[in-house]
Amino acid sequence: MIAHEFFSHCLKEEQILEQNALSHRYHHIWHMDEPLKALCVLLPESTEQVSEIMKICFQEAFPVVVHGGLTNLVGSTETTGNEVVISTERLNKIEEIDTASRTMTVQAGVILEHIHEAVNEKGLLFPLNFGARGSAQIGGVISTNAGGLRVLKYGMTRQLILGLEAVLPDGTVISSMKKIIKDNSGYDLKQLFIGSEGTLGIVTRAVLKLEEAPTSRSAAYIGFNDYNKVVDFLKFMDSNLAGKLSGFELIWKNSYEQMTSTSAAVKPPLPYDYQYYVLTEALGSHLTNNQAEFQDLLEKALENEMILDAVMAQSPSDVEWFFRIREDVNNLVDFMTHDQHFDISLPIPLIGSYIAARYKALAAIKGVQQIYAFGHVADGNIHFMIGKENLRVALKKEIDHCIYDGLQEIGGSVSAEHGIGTHKKAYLELCRTPEEIALMRSLKSFMDPKGILNPGKIF
Repeated sequence: MIAHEFFSHCLKEEQILEQNALSHRYHHIWHMDEPLKALCVLLPESTEQVSEIMKICFQEAFPVVVHGGLTNLVGSTETTGNEVVISTERLNKIEEIDTASRTMTVQAGVILEHIHEAVNEKGLLFPLNFGARGSAQIGGVISTNAGGLRVLKYGMTRQLILGLEAVLPDGTVISSMKKIIKDNSGYDLKQLFIGSEGTLGIVTRAVLKLEEAPTSRSAAYIGFNDYNKVVDFLKFMDSNLAGKLSGFELIWKNSYEQMTSTSAAVKPPLPYDYQYYVLTEALGSHLTNNQAEFQDLLEKALENEMILDAVMAQSPSDVEWFFRIREDVNNLVDFMTHDQHFDISLPIPLIGSYIAARYKALAAIKGVQQIYAFGHVADGNIHFMIGKENLRVALKKEIDHCIYDGLQEIGGSVSAEHGIGTHKKAYLELCRTPEEIALMRSLKSFMDPKGILNPGKIF
C-alpha cells in the first residue's frame, strides 16, 4: 500500500486511510453517497505532522487536497483520484481562551459552532455566523475568508484573525500566533493565507479576535414593495442604532414564500403581501432599553411610510425562529431536481434592478425550474439558488452567463464569500484585471513551485 510506504514513519497506522478505507469518505457533505476518489486520506494531529506530510509530498510531487468541514460551494475539495487528501478533523483542540486579551487559540479542525459554545461560556462572542456553522471548520473558514450574517458590524473572517500558523507546500511552517491587534512590522503575511483557498499553505492554527458578548438581541421582519425603500431603511436603522445594527438580510418574495412553507418551525412572520422581506438584527447591552429603541425606530419608519409592515421578535425563541427561516436553505434545495448556487457581490444601489433583470432572463431559459434570491444586502452580497431539470454542461453555462455577464460592467464580483475553487475559475477575469491575475499566479508559482497544493483551484 503506497500511502503506508511513504507516511508510516510520521503517522500512526490509524491516521492513514487508503483503498477500502476510503469507501465511507466523501468530498462534500451534500455528496455523501459518492465515495471519495483519492490516493489516500491522512489524519494529522499536529502542525508538525502536517509539515512532515508536506515535505514528503513536495519531494515526491504528490498533489494534495485539504479537507475540512466539506461545506464549500465551489468545488474546492473535489478530487480526481491521484491526490493525497489531508483532513484537518483531528486538529480539533481549543488550546486557550484568554478573557483578558479577548482572544481564542484554536487548531484548524475546530468546528465553528464549538467555538461559539466555548466562548459563550466565558461571556464572549466570536461574531462570525452562518448556516453551516455546525459542520464548517475554522481552518476552512479562514482559507475561504468566509462572511455570513454579521459582516455589516464585524467584517469578514479576515478582520477576526490576529495570529495564524500555516504549512507551506515544501513543509516549512510559518507561525505568527500573536494576540496583538496592532503589528505594523513589515508585511502582514497571514493575509496571504486568508482567502487563498488552501493554494498557498495549509492553515493549522489561529488566534481569533473575540468581542464582549451582547446581552440583548433584537430582530424583526419588515415588508417592502420598493427596493429603494430597502436601502433607505438600511441607512435609517444604521444611523439611529449607533453601531448596534449587526444584521440586515434581504429575501425576495418567492424565496420567502418557499422558505416559510415547509413546516410549522418556519411559519411566516409576515403575510405574503410584499415584494421584499428584510430580516434585521441589533445587538446591545441593555435588553429593555435596546428593545424599546428598536421598536421605536420601527414605529417611526411605519409612520414615515418608509416600510409597509413589520413584526418584531418578542423573545429569544422568536429570534431563533426568524433566523431559522433565513439560514435553512435546505427548504429551497430539497425541492429542486438539481441545484446551482451563486454568490455574487455588487454595489448596493444596483441590487434591485440587477436581480430583477436576472429573474426575468433566467425564467426564459429552457430547463430552469426555480429561481430564488436572498442575501446580505448591507454588504452587497446576494445569493442565487437555481433549480434546473438536468445537469447538462450547456445549461449550466447558460445559467452562469446569465448571472455573471453584467457584473464586470458595474464593478461586481462572481464571488462575495465562497471563493473561486474549480467551479468559478473560468469567470475570474470578470472581476480581476489581467495584472491582478498575473500577480496571483506569480505568488502561487513562488510559494508552490511544483503546483502540488490544491492544484487546479482558482486558476
